[in-house]
Amino acid sequence: MTYVAAVGSIEQRLAGRHVLLTGVTGFVGEALLHLLLSEVADVRVSVLVRPKGSTSGAARTASLLGKPAFERVVDAAGGVEALMAETSGRVAVVEGDLADVPPLPTDLDAVVHCAGDVSFDPPVDEGFTSNVVGTRDLLARLVEAEEASGGDVHYVHVSTAYVAGRRRGHIPEAPVEHDVDLESELAWGLAQRREVEHASRTSEVLAEQRRKAEKEHSRAGLLTAAAATEAARKAWVKKELVLRGTERARSLGWTDCYTFTKALGERVVEAHARAGHRVSIVRPSIIESALERPHPGWIEGFKMAEPLILAYGRGELPEFPSSADTIVDIVPVDHVVAALVAVLAHPPEAGDAEYFHVSSGDRNPLTFGTLYDCVRGYFEQHPFAGGQRGAVQLPEWRFPGAASVERLLSTSERAVKVADFVLERTPRSARTRELTRQLDRQGRRLEFLRRYLTIYAEYAQAELRFVDGHTLALFASLSDDDRARFAFDTAVVNWRHYLVDVHCPSVTEPVRKMDELRALRRGRTAGGSDLKAVPSGQSSGQSSGQSSGQSSGQSSNSGAAFFDMDGTLLSSNVIETFLWMRLQELDAGERFAELSRMAARVPGLVRAERRERSAFLRAVYRDYAGARLADLEAVADEHLTDHVLSRLAPAAVRRIREHRRAGQRTVLITGAIRPLTRPLAPLFDHIEAADLAVDERGVCTGHLASSPLVGESRAAFMRSWAADHGVDLAQSYAYADSHSDLPLLQAAGRPVAVSPDVALFRHAKKHHWTVVEWASPRTAARGLNPAGAAR
Repeated sequence: MTYVAAVGSIEQRLAGRHVLLTGVTGFVGEALLHLLLSEVADVRVSVLVRPKGSTSGAARTASLLGKPAFERVVDAAGGVEALMAETSGRVAVVEGDLADVPPLPTDLDAVVHCAGDVSFDPPVDEGFTSNVVGTRDLLARLVEAEEASGGDVHYVHVSTAYVAGRRRGHIPEAPVEHDVDLESELAWGLAQRREVEHASRTSEVLAEQRRKAEKEHSRAGLLTAAAATEAARKAWVKKELVLRGTERARSLGWTDCYTFTKALGERVVEAHARAGHRVSIVRPSIIESALERPHPGWIEGFKMAEPLILAYGRGELPEFPSSADTIVDIVPVDHVVAALVAVLAHPPEAGDAEYFHVSSGDRNPLTFGTLYDCVRGYFEQHPFAGGQRGAVQLPEWRFPGAASVERLLSTSERAVKVADFVLERTPRSARTRELTRQLDRQGRRLEFLRRYLTIYAEYAQAELRFVDGHTLALFASLSDDDRARFAFDTAVVNWRHYLVDVHCPSVTEPVRKMDELRALRRGRTAGGSDLKAVPSGQSSGQSSGQSSGQSSGQSSNSGAAFFDMDGTLLSSNVIETFLWMRLQELDAGERFAELSRMAARVPGLVRAERRERSAFLRAVYRDYAGARLADLEAVADEHLTDHVLSRLAPAAVRRIREHRRAGQRTVLITGAIRPLTRPLAPLFDHIEAADLAVDERGVCTGHLASSPLVGESRAAFMRSWAADHGVDLAQSYAYADSHSDLPLLQAAGRPVAVSPDVALFRHAKKHHWTVVEWASPRTAARGLNPAGAAR
């Protein structure tokens, strides 16, 4: 179509018009709202905004207008309230969203539909709901408004140039040719969640997820494993929905579910046009930060290129599955919204949709080779800090092709799996945790690369040239003043200036600030998360010297502090503490025989401990059969008190005393037998330990008096004890070192992982728990026979 010079400027043509915008809380919608309010003085804008939680759509819009980008517009209007005033304001809010479109104002002149699912890999039902059903419902409401007023509303639909799918060569500004049955595909897409949810509950899927969860979490408890199984099932559902959408899209010639559903959304819009309505379809390519307005580099959130640019600057993107001469079609967001306003001011005749590509690749192509050179040049001049290594070393891309990149990624993924297998079986230590942290960081990098390379591989290898002659003709028809105020000729963009001087500085600035904050935090916490001081509260009514196993009988509304013993307060384990007791009564020859016997049992006991900790404890405590409980208590009092106290981590003792000074009860929960806890009695208000069963003579039977407190039973005890003593668990602390203590830590509002094993360390880091290193004094004896010579 050839445009002739239009009568009147864009501002004049839109003066007094009432325009409805969707998607204003998104990147393009926000930029469009800003441009209309700042450059089209007499336009009235209604925005369709959904409530979010307890925040209304109006409150969300007010917050949006409070952003720095809108400062001049808001100041000129006399404040956000004046801008949104019910009778005299320029911005009105229609509460609702595309999932349930409310009735629209009946005096509308135009609608610009910017909203929709912009994720490249949405679950298939969500993609259809947002991009097809939402569009259809909005148009139905628009027809209602037109019929009520007798008006003729210009509908502007924001699509994507990539609805062209897996085609090659020049793509015209015209309908996408395909014979896909819209209604059949829509019915299929919307039915997938029900089908996949049903499939996720089959015995085959559940059994697989349950086996994995129980292997990882059985030591913590079967309910913990059950929760992990359900979480895995839900993740399986989402992954399967994404996979089904992707495969269906590619089977029909599109890159992914996003472009597939956007193309079908265009079919809905085209049907609206054929019904006698005025329709414009605007297809931007890859939208990135602003070239000039609201200010150079303005961007909201990360779009398509940013994660890859940042990963490259971090030295974490060794290659990319593209050819150096392949075009990457980028367009600044201010060019996109300027084109939208120009289209809005020039409605077409009713009956056939008009199409506009807002793109750069046909007349001002940017290749991946040039993009790489510009980004590399920027980071060579402005590198990210690499810690003790200095500046990050930048990868050198050679563009070897997608197959080579896939081999490199697959090899790295296999190496991480092998290293992970080894680490999970390595004895815990600060070094092991540091290696785990490094491995997890590498694993996250590989997950990032796998996800983004999978998503972007199609775009990186696309050989598309989006013809934009219709858009250029519209631009040429504008006055000189409008071409300056509403610039959208992408041929003028200097890519080196845009990338090096505008885009890269903008997207890296917040990351650099975050790196500075992290560096400050690392300096303060010196190798572990910051363990804050215990806040003072109501006194528990006990002194630090009160006997263990007893409570004051007074209720306290403050929190409590729950501690594990072995591995948390002191460096020991159940087998080691058994030998402390056992070796006291043996001579040298008998001690050697006992040590040999226990050494032979260790592999089996380790396997039992990994499967179920309660069975492991019962197996160890069976060896107490025949011992007199009174003798065990005497051994603990006479020979072990000094040794146990010498093994206590000084930081742990300080922490216990801090809780007691703050008026909080201190509780020890351990699987160790009660005699071994006697040296710790002065530190705790209550001790919950394993009680050995004895006969009428006081001789141990080799069994326990009750089931050992392990895993989930510890959390159950905490809840029961807290209820009995008026303790608020949400304000309470819990300290433990093992993944088997996950339920104990989760039961408290303030969990602390102490020198954790690999599994607990990972969980703590993922959920932002405090992680600390408590170590026994270097002078603490490690002997298995603390009393020295045999009796």
